[in-house]
Amino acid sequence: MRFKQLGFIAALSLSALAGPGMAQTADPLPSWNDGANKTAIISFVEKVTKEGGSGYVAPPERIATFDNDGTLWAEQPLYFQLIFALDQIREQAPNHPEWKTEEPYKSVLAGDTKAIMASGKEGLMKIMAASHAGMTADEFAASVRKWLSSSKHPTVERPYNEVVYQPMLELLDYLRANDFKTFIVSGGGIDFMRVFAEETYGIPPEQVVGSTLDAKFEMRDGVPTIVKTGDLMLNDDKAGKPVGIYRHIGRRPIFAGGNSDGDLQMLQYTTIAHDAEDTTPRFGLIVHHTDAEREWAYDKDSHIGKLDQALVEAKERNWTVVDMKADWNAVYPQ
Repeated sequence: MRFKQLGFIAALSLSALAGPGMAQTADPLPSWNDGANKTAIISFVEKVTKEGGSGYVAPPERIATFDNDGTLWAEQPLYFQLIFALDQIREQAPNHPEWKTEEPYKSVLAGDTKAIMASGKEGLMKIMAASHAGMTADEFAASVRKWLSSSKHPTVERPYNEVVYQPMLELLDYLRANDFKTFIVSGGGIDFMRVFAEETYGIPPEQVVGSTLDAKFEMRDGVPTIVKTGDLMLNDDKAGKPVGIYRHIGRRPIFAGGNSDGDLQMLQYTTIAHDAEDTTPRFGLIVHHTDAEREWAYDKDSHIGKLDQALVEAKERNWTVVDMKADWNAVYPQ
């Protein structure tokens, strides 16, 4: 389901009917409370889109990149793709009797989340790879669609692709209305996110950058087929994010949004001038999870979405830190 930002769309419609006067007063971010952070976003967009202004940026250079987990949709109590992978392991277990005694699969089948997380990056990558390897691209996409249509978040009790942030949906639409091209740049799997990104965020699959497992081409019964393998080609997290941007986008962003230390290098790559002649306006945004009542409150002590070093650097770099509790009057779409 593609969530239409009703307030934003209504505002645009009224602007079109009422003329230039209304266009100036319509609120493009109705789920954002008035304040310094909302003002900073709007001021930046107005600055880079004002033709003839000192900060004008031509439309082809208006690239905005966003992390997914914890930035566009929730990431607690576990990364959603990890939950999907755990479900896939359980579903495939009858074909793999060795998993009953082999870690981390043994812990998955026992439902021991603590042991799964204790297996570290290596164990989690084995789980993720096992949920992909040997499947065709079409088979994998179908399995993701089936899971999204049949599974619900354990506490929000909505399909996972509905546990998205209404204010960020509005921000994506606002940027696109001002000729920005919006990209997802996430540690999540590129093939996983491409299944739902366009319907959920309005971001087409060719504008999704993520961790990538290798694939190969085969002719199967005369049908051209892409088959996924378990070999990691790109870990699109931390220092891998600027590399993913370089490989897939080919342009340096002027706007980047994240929520954790995993997004630090993308924010640095986006906002720090490469040389003295680089005077292009740039914007860094961090979503700080501060709302334990409507969502979750966590940062430096969290095993998921840890926000520590990036929060410290945000002060030095003048990045906008969004206080979810204070800045958002809504969290999820109604």
